Amino acid sequence: MDLAEIWRVMRRRWYVLLPGLAVTAALTAAVYLLVPVEYRSQSTVTLLNSEKATVAFDGNPFLSTQASLTGMADGLARNLNSDDSVRDLKSLGITGKHEAKIADNAQGPFMWLSVTGTDPAAVLKSDGILTAYAEKRLLEFQTQQSVAPEAMIRMATIVPPQKPQAQTKARLQYLVMAGVLGFVLSLVATFFVEARRRPQQPGKHRPAPGEAVEPAEDAGVIADAGAGADASDTLRMTVAHPAGPGRGGSP
Repeated sequence: MDLAEIWRVMRRRWYVLLPGLAVTAALTAAVYLLVPVEYRSQSTVTLLNSEKATVAFDGNPFLSTQASLTGMADGLARNLNSDDSVRDLKSLGITGKHEAKIADNAQGPFMWLSVTGTDPAAVLKSDGILTAYAEKRLLEFQTQQSVAPEAMIRMATIVPPQKPQAQTKARLQYLVMAGVLGFVLSLVATFFVEARRRPQQPGKHRPAPGEAVEPAEDAGVIADAGAGADASDTLRMTVAHPAGPGRGGSP
């Protein structure tokens, strides 16, 4: 089946295709209205060495970096994503879904703290709460280990919580899925109706095993016609040339 034949079937069964496309449009509109747009705000923080460790660098923490800081950043991110932290953050007023992780392609102990939700103002506020909570948890870890204040790892905010940006990828995927699924089902229904209502091609009857085969009517007619022709010829010959003595005026 080529494209021309497909187009002819669609035109012939328009009464099936058009309702299907209308349902598809309604389904796509419902997805557009029911699936809300999500917004995402993100901040970037880094862990800094302690005041004691930066004495040799004239107190500049950005000149003193250690591999242990990256390990601490990974541990802190895991704690911020734990169930206990989720409950604490909700009690502090955070809404939406939050995530803490080491920044992609980071060359040091950099962390991304992000919050996703449907209300841009609430998302921005929640990201600020998450950033402050991360610094608090870092201090609590070290206090529990009785670390001296001058030896504690510090946190600095490199990029404050940014203006929430719309995340349309998930919504667009749902819209495409609804449209494609509805269109495919409409085509399937169209060709199904076409197959059911297309006239069957006539074919020769094949007798089943044991079924008597009747002679063809045409053959009988031809045989009868041949027999009739032979009888007529014989009759004409008999009348024209009668048999018996005295033929032709002879006694």
